[in-house]
Amino acid sequence: MNRVQEHYELWLNDTSVDEATKAELRSIADQPKEIEDRFYRDLEFGTGGLRGVIGAGTNRMNVYTVSRATQGLAQYLLKLGKPQETLSVVIAYDSRNQSPEFALETAKVLAGNGIKAYVFETLRPTPELSFAVRYLQADAGIVITASHNPPEYNGYKVYNATGGQLVPDEAERVIGEIRGVQRFADVKKLSREEAEAKGLLEWIGDNVDKAYIEAVTAVSLNQELVTRMSSEMRIVYTPLHGAGNLPVRAALATIGFSQVKTVAAQEKPDANFSTVKSPNPEEKDAFALAIQEAKAWDADIIIGTDPDCDRMGAVVKDASGEYFVLTGNQSGAIMVDYLLNGLKERGQLPNDGVVVKTIVTSEMGAVIAQHYGARVVNTLTGFKYIGEKMTQYEREGGGSFLFGYEESYGYLAGTYARDKDAVVAAMLICEAAAYYKSQGKTLYDVLQELYERHGYFLEKLESRTMKGKDGLEKIQSIMTAWRNEPPADLNGLRVTKVEDFSQGLYGLPKENVLKYTLEDESWFCLRPSGTEPKIKVYFAVRARTGQEAAAALTRLVETVMSRVDQF
Repeated sequence: MNRVQEHYELWLNDTSVDEATKAELRSIADQPKEIEDRFYRDLEFGTGGLRGVIGAGTNRMNVYTVSRATQGLAQYLLKLGKPQETLSVVIAYDSRNQSPEFALETAKVLAGNGIKAYVFETLRPTPELSFAVRYLQADAGIVITASHNPPEYNGYKVYNATGGQLVPDEAERVIGEIRGVQRFADVKKLSREEAEAKGLLEWIGDNVDKAYIEAVTAVSLNQELVTRMSSEMRIVYTPLHGAGNLPVRAALATIGFSQVKTVAAQEKPDANFSTVKSPNPEEKDAFALAIQEAKAWDADIIIGTDPDCDRMGAVVKDASGEYFVLTGNQSGAIMVDYLLNGLKERGQLPNDGVVVKTIVTSEMGAVIAQHYGARVVNTLTGFKYIGEKMTQYEREGGGSFLFGYEESYGYLAGTYARDKDAVVAAMLICEAAAYYKSQGKTLYDVLQELYERHGYFLEKLESRTMKGKDGLEKIQSIMTAWRNEPPADLNGLRVTKVEDFSQGLYGLPKENVLKYTLEDESWFCLRPSGTEPKIKVYFAVRARTGQEAAAALTRLVETVMSRVDQF
């Protein structure tokens, strides 16, 4: 009997597995491919912890994989050397299917191990979880979410005591503990009633919400101007059926915005995200209803947040008055410029200021930051590495954190959290829009000015989805081929630098990422996703004009993807 069939039979025969789960597994008894996909591996920690399709099996999100992961985490925490009675973990969840159930299951397992769980009573943004870990001085945090993935997914992200996601060495130790949990009978668990009675399950009230909004709005630079512009500044907001609705509106109202319309059809939590193909503010389709609303109301800006409210997308009017979706790189560049310029005007820009970005993020924000005298630090993809840098500066000095961002619509200003925060990003970009409107400009105008000043930077992301075991093997084959046979030139341009981050370059952790830089400073990067069955290919060019940049980007994308698509 092979590993897949063995684990399938173990689940069917385990007395700890409920009858409904077993019935689901029996229903696929004549589907060997489906059985293989569900059992060929255990869900593993990627850039965002556990993430997978909801269902029965070791390669699925269910109460058993969640409880096994939590047992492993509990064992990891118990080995940290702190007294057991002082250990605590904060748990949050978003609007996805089974998120409340997974959150409660997590709390019950922690309680079974004598570890106190603080649990939010209803859905909350992921960044508020990061804040709450620090605010409540907990030892870890867990958020049940699959971010912007399709509705059939859910996930489980783990945070350390700093409020940052686990970095590789921590994750490896947790994974080691999880692997040691061989049987579900080894999972220790209390009932909800027992956990509450013993003080090991405490429900979080609105005191954390209030403190979080205070911390977010403390980042604002121009509350007086916002109040002055309030009646003129029209904002349309869509939470895309997720956790952002209340906190985003609270932050905007706190700093003085009064003309804010929420897209009614997307305001309430909906685990199936029934009004969108994908609840992802990186995609224009997600803004279809918001753009309709904005056109009818003549709104100045549209903002959207993903289901767990850690990513923010913005839509602004272009030169012709049409609504233009900003890329993550463009929004990031605008916010870097607005924030650093504002701090400089107030004499508050520190001499050791640092902007942190990822290796696949546009260099435009870096050029802008350097224009203001700030240092720029690059990290691997995943906001956990930006959070790790923030904690390093806090503990060891060497820099004052100003702003962190990644091209995938994740931003953070302020040091109250250690993860990307769509609440502060929504507030900042709306504040920037009000500031420039007071000068007769839109954010699109500002973007064009930044291009004229610093060069035309254009970027693109291509991805290919390859599901299941076969897909994983194809992705590995693509990476191997590019690693073993790197191109010497592309489109008549020499490849001047090849960076293989699996070798642990620049003191960064080892990661399966390849980056190629050409002699004109354009670059492309291949990276398997840590949270989805995809390979992602990032492209970036810089030119003197927008037309030149567009042509160069098209050539680069076509040449590289023709080789990728051979697989």
